[in-house]
Amino acid sequence: MNKAAVLTEALPYIQDFCGSTVLVKVGGSVMESEATLDSLLADIAFMDAVGMKVVLVHGGGKAISKALKESGIVPQFVDGLRVTDAASMEIVRRTLNNEVNTDLVRRLQNTKTNARPVHGNWMFAAEKIESPDRGFVGEPVGVDLRIVNEMLDAGIMPVITPIATGADGQLYNVNADSAAAFLAKELKVRKFALVSDVPGLLRDPEDPASLMSTLKLSDVAALKADGTISGGMLPKIEGCERAIEAGVKKVHLVDGRMPHSLLLEIFTREGVGTEITE
Repeated sequence: MNKAAVLTEALPYIQDFCGSTVLVKVGGSVMESEATLDSLLADIAFMDAVGMKVVLVHGGGKAISKALKESGIVPQFVDGLRVTDAASMEIVRRTLNNEVNTDLVRRLQNTKTNARPVHGNWMFAAEKIESPDRGFVGEPVGVDLRIVNEMLDAGIMPVITPIATGADGQLYNVNADSAAAFLAKELKVRKFALVSDVPGLLRDPEDPASLMSTLKLSDVAALKADGTISGGMLPKIEGCERAIEAGVKKVHLVDGRMPHSLLLEIFTREGVGTEITE
């Protein structure tokens, strides 16, 4: 009876979102645990099976840091963005495209989901952020939506890496949160979910009980000023701001470590994590 009650509660959401485009961004830290990743991909497979058009954008921070260390390069970050010199850029490209993306596509295909890779350098145009200490770090400035839309129309789930090509042909490392937010804005998705290893936006980073379940765009400036939004949370929230300003109705910060957190956020009344609205 409990299972039947859960399905009944989910039905209106399934009906409402059937045929809608939803973008999910998965952080690299979530992919470190086999059980956590399997739970998350099961959620995504479920969403696909009930008729949602899911676009998956992934990071790969932990895998990249590991590959850099194995090559004798010490990972460095400035304002939450990875410092990327020429040698690091090649490692980023190889790790994201050949390892992380390939593994995600394979796992989704094992759930009978028709997932296919879309490497980010095919999708985004980028310009270098003018900061000499960051190296080849870019920000998305354009995207060719034809590839993604053709895949979605054919019932294929795009799995996208956040690597961009500049006007000069140079590859740039784009923060996955920023890349996902830009694509969500351009696609005008119904929902945009960022899945990472944090419960959501916390007023006190040391206290999980301080979770802000809802956040309005008008509150963001004050939370930046008082330091509540800082470090790695900055590109997440700033990307959410841009997506909502472009017409995305709701953005969700979801804790991927919680089993089936994505389903709980989308298909239940209470939800989990932080919901950001206009």
